[in-house]
Amino acid sequence: MACERILIIGGGVLGPKVACRLKRLKPEWDVTVIDQQEEIAYSACGIPYYISGDVGELQGLMTASFQMVRSPEFFEDAKDVRIKTRTQALALDRQAKQVRVRQVETGAEEKLSYDKLVLATGRRPKPLNVAGAELPGVVSVATLMQAEAVKRRISQGEVAKAVIIGASPRGLEMTAAVSDLWGVETTLVEPGSQVLPGLLDVPLARMVQYEVQCRGVQVFLEESVQEILAAPGEHSLEVITSTHRLPADLVIVALGAEPRTELAVSAGLLASPNGGLLVNQRLQTSDPDIYAGGGCIEYPHLLTGKTIYFPETSLAHRQGRVIGTNIAGGYATFPDIVGSFTLKVFDLGVAGTGLTLETARNEGLTAEAALVVQQDHAHFYPTQELIYLQLVVDSSSRRLLGAQGISPNGDAVVGRVNSIAALLGQHGNLEDLAHLEVAYSPPYATALDIVNTVANTAENLVTGFNQSISLTEFQRLFLEEARDDVICLDVRGAANAAPFVARFPERWLNIPQETLKYRFKEVPRDKRLILICNAGMRSYEALRQLQTQGFDNAVGLQGGVAALKKAGILTLE
Repeated sequence: MACERILIIGGGVLGPKVACRLKRLKPEWDVTVIDQQEEIAYSACGIPYYISGDVGELQGLMTASFQMVRSPEFFEDAKDVRIKTRTQALALDRQAKQVRVRQVETGAEEKLSYDKLVLATGRRPKPLNVAGAELPGVVSVATLMQAEAVKRRISQGEVAKAVIIGASPRGLEMTAAVSDLWGVETTLVEPGSQVLPGLLDVPLARMVQYEVQCRGVQVFLEESVQEILAAPGEHSLEVITSTHRLPADLVIVALGAEPRTELAVSAGLLASPNGGLLVNQRLQTSDPDIYAGGGCIEYPHLLTGKTIYFPETSLAHRQGRVIGTNIAGGYATFPDIVGSFTLKVFDLGVAGTGLTLETARNEGLTAEAALVVQQDHAHFYPTQELIYLQLVVDSSSRRLLGAQGISPNGDAVVGRVNSIAALLGQHGNLEDLAHLEVAYSPPYATALDIVNTVANTAENLVTGFNQSISLTEFQRLFLEEARDDVICLDVRGAANAAPFVARFPERWLNIPQETLKYRFKEVPRDKRLILICNAGMRSYEALRQLQTQGFDNAVGLQGGVAALKKAGILTLE
């Protein structure tokens, strides 16, 4: 190939990945990466864990797996990639194939020529557009310098109160980072109606929220920040929301991210209405000599066919290899994405893939969701944690649409969600998941894994054998409306049910499932029955027993008492 000059704008994740792939395929080529920051190729995802103290040294976020620092010298010596830091791209001339750049320190400008150009400009934090957002102490913590400054302030005792704006993944990670180890009094403010909006459905979002609240964090939902004031008193800032005045020494803005595409858009490259660059499967932009990936692009979602903005680091790594292969003369394509994510919230692992139930229904799909609670290890093994896993399926086609899970054993829940993500990518259905072969040993799993159980539960729902209600429906019917025509039929043992019977004597009936066939006459036919057990299995069996006796007024509670407690909806013991 004649092409020898490759210019890459952006030294985050994607840019260095493309550069290294190219130099392995075409060692003789001239590959240059420019970035306006001093540090390149660092792990921005690790910033919360540096602030929390889980990562001891800031340099740890800048090293390769073999402990070499990813400095410009490292790339130039070990990879033969030319690096220009503190270099800002100002304008792109597609016809001349040149990029005008400026040295940040000196202001000197020059034009860099290319044969192929890679836009790896990434993302930026969404701004907080209110008065006072520029005050000292209001930060997004998106760079290493910001992370170091925040940790220094906290470690020196300068931060007693913090306000986190946005219950995004970064917002929750930063909430845990500043409050867990350092003991900072923390408040989380979210303009939406739940934490992790768009990523979790309400039942699991409630569980995550309750975990945060149990750690002493105040959570205010459906509150918008109106203004931030400099305060002369004990705390230097005051956050004014729609209903509160919150004193703070530190305010962290975590409203999500947006693509950094001004350079590309001003040069006429096609972008979506949301600002993300549009690319084909080879990751070429509307100019075939310009490639893009990572946080500056939108890409088709496998389940909807629509482009979405999903700037996950793992996608950028894989996209970098595709771009490098194609520029070097090969032919590689990047598949449509399913949108997998994971994060750690205090000691709780959270993961998801595909569509939420709400999103699926908004897309016009006939979606249903099944929530299952099950141990991560065999019941007789001495150590175990519960996994809370929700599966979203299309009830018409039985196609898998998505999954969400939480567990104190983060590795366990991520592994299960990843297995479902793989099936989503293959257009998998309920039968595929029900029969998915998974490895089993008592210290690591149960004989019937939770991924198989949740598929079986979903099949029972879509075939009509199981009628159920969600946690939020239970809360509305039984707790908030407290309707006289709705009673709970607790099919657990008497000792487990006794506290609930004592609290709701007129509306909580206890008949253990193993005795139900002898006591059908005690079950009212003129009430709506919510069947409850610890996790959902016995209540399903009781439901089937009642159905054979002509009861058509019963539903099971998904996830049972375990899910109610985990969400903080009903914590009575």
